[in-house]
Amino acid sequence: MAATATSTAVPAAIDRKAVIQRYATHVILLGVAIWLGANLINSPSQFFSAGMVGLNLGMLYALIALGYTLVYGIIELINFAHGDLFMLGALFSGFLLTTVMGQEHAGVLGIVLLLVTIVGTMLFCGGINVALEFVAYRRLRRAPKLAPLITAVGMSFVLQFVGLKWNGSTPKQWPSVLPEGSFGVGKFQVDYSLLVVIAVTVPVLLLLRWVITSTRQGKAMRAVAQDQDAARLMGVSVNRTISFTFLIGGALAGTAGVMYQQVVGTTAYNLGYQLGLIAFVSAVLGGIGNIGGAVLGGLLIGLIQGFNDGLPFGFGQKWSQSVVFAILILLMVFKPEGLLGRPSTEKV
Repeated sequence: MAATATSTAVPAAIDRKAVIQRYATHVILLGVAIWLGANLINSPSQFFSAGMVGLNLGMLYALIALGYTLVYGIIELINFAHGDLFMLGALFSGFLLTTVMGQEHAGVLGIVLLLVTIVGTMLFCGGINVALEFVAYRRLRRAPKLAPLITAVGMSFVLQFVGLKWNGSTPKQWPSVLPEGSFGVGKFQVDYSLLVVIAVTVPVLLLLRWVITSTRQGKAMRAVAQDQDAARLMGVSVNRTISFTFLIGGALAGTAGVMYQQVVGTTAYNLGYQLGLIAFVSAVLGGIGNIGGAVLGGLLIGLIQGFNDGLPFGFGQKWSQSVVFAILILLMVFKPEGLLGRPSTEKV
């Protein structure tokens, strides 16, 4: 009799919790909709401009977040050095394009050399990431999870020190080869630089999706992510697959670094700390380990940050990071697996 009462009480508690979560989610979404609607009615042009800035930021966050989620999906490691790898990519792209190639102005040649810079930076960052995996992480795969996590923090400081020696202690300004100006869409203006970012980011994301879903190496990545021992028994080279994953993650961070250096034009040795954390929030928001979730999370965080910083009824730029992390805390309370993540249960 007591056992029956206990068994019926547990589902009732679970149902009550689900109802509370559902209503809380609806209230939060309604509040966001009212806030966006009030800003849209008050200033449509400002709303559109803030949305364009947010979209630009969101695509950069998505590229960085994909590196986090790829590595976590394979070996369940949060690579805290990934943000600093993005910083080195921004520095390398500015050095390669401006110092080595001597290109400082927009034009056809500038766009061609920019494409060369993107490929070179992808190889540079990908190579560093593979080296980090081989030197720092490979021997710790079967160690307690705290060991590789602390190692990742240590490698973050190492890369940050390299950035300090390369960039200097003060922010450095770089010229941009992206076309200046904007064009009109009705009463609104769209920067040409945004089109370049979209033209670079979207094909990279589509190529990544094709590699993961349609290639032999992509199938090996999914097999290793599901069960390393079973994949090894089926003839999959686990070491090579994990190194390939780090290569892709580094290449994506390099692409984001190039775009940031060209759009923002300023680099700093601690750049990866702030943007890396925000990109990590994006990966968690979408569902860590989920490719589509990382893209969705990056776009949402970028739009939220753009709207918060640029709308008349917002908290303002000084509260930007507080808003981002407040969203993460709320998500962890109501949906800890992320927007597109799947709830996981541990077997005892």
